[in-house]
Amino acid sequence: MVNRPNTAKARLARHKRVRGKIRGTAECPRLNVFRSLQHIYAQLIDDDKGVTLVSASSAEKAFEEYGGNIEAAKKVGKTLAERATAAGITECVFDRGGYIYHGRVQGLAEGAREGGLKF
Repeated sequence: MVNRPNTAKARLARHKRVRGKIRGTAECPRLNVFRSLQHIYAQLIDDDKGVTLVSASSAEKAFEEYGGNIEAAKKVGKTLAERATAAGITECVFDRGGYIYHGRVQGLAEGAREGGLKF
């Protein structure tokens, strides 16, 4: 019998460990990333109040392309940065959500930096 590791469980454990060290405030919110097979989601969260301040995703109606590639992740990052600057947010802390900083997660971060967010 082959014992495959439960990758979702391992990712949640990594995410939980990172969340113990990262905390977002109203002045410097947490940029949370979630990626599924077809879409990528990002949101700026104020952990003191437990409120999402700004969000963007490739699943929105305005987003018409395929959301499961690096180019789409960069567009989502730029969209999030534009909405954040409109809300008066310029700095944040990056929470990669237990994913490795590579591919779509890295593309979203680069797009957010190009859009004007600092982290």
